[in-house]
Amino acid sequence: MEEVIISGASLAPDSRAPAAKSAASWPSIIAGAFVAAAASLILVALGSGLGFASISPWPNHGASITAFAITTAIWLIVTQWISAALGGYIAGRLRTRWIGTHTHEVFFRDTAHGLVTWAVATILVAAIAAGSFMSAAGTAGRAVADAAKSPVSEYTIDKLFRPSGSGAPVNNETRLETAHIVANALVTGSVPDADRAYLVEQVSARTGMSQAYAQARVDSFIASVNEAQAKLKTDADAARKAAAQASIYLALSLLMGAFIASVAAALGGRIRDEHI
Repeated sequence: MEEVIISGASLAPDSRAPAAKSAASWPSIIAGAFVAAAASLILVALGSGLGFASISPWPNHGASITAFAITTAIWLIVTQWISAALGGYIAGRLRTRWIGTHTHEVFFRDTAHGLVTWAVATILVAAIAAGSFMSAAGTAGRAVADAAKSPVSEYTIDKLFRPSGSGAPVNNETRLETAHIVANALVTGSVPDADRAYLVEQVSARTGMSQAYAQARVDSFIASVNEAQAKLKTDADAARKAAAQASIYLALSLLMGAFIASVAAALGGRIRDEHI
């Protein structure tokens, strides 16, 4: 043990000096994080119930898709704010009182406790919801893939080869080849003249129609293919924009949640110090 020399006298350092410890009150942080995570799950479940109740399968009833998306974004923001405020306030009220600490340092520590509480709660909620998000994303991806493979319904192909008089019945090979022509049209953006002529020939042979009527039916069929392709592109673009907007709203709500949690923790800590 080192000695300190003061005016010729040697003094041993005080071995009873308190050991340094972390300023973070982890029990209060964990408690606040669990409160915030639980509040988030409750509010998300409530919002899901209210959102599903606002949708109706009947025409001109219930909320529109746009209104539903906007309402969902607003509810997620409100959920983030309420849960962050509860978690931060709980962390501030339950933290250990810092004796002999400057007021500015107390304020900084309280806000830091709120920020850490928000971060832990966000990770907890993300871990819980990761499975659901992955399942929903997989389902949506399979639905998009199925739509891309067969944008024209089986009914449309049946309608193309529907006989109007005497004609040979359509077989599966003809139907499959027609589906391949549709798929190629979606990739290239047009139906080649050879494919168009082949369809006219097959329709005329299978339905007993004249070449002129078969040509008109094939033209109507190709028009429906083009409409299906345009609808796919429109839906994909709308989904892309909706995903981008949702990401922006989520990021903003998380930033506001971090701020609210910090302020709530500072408020809770000040009220605790005033009453103890």
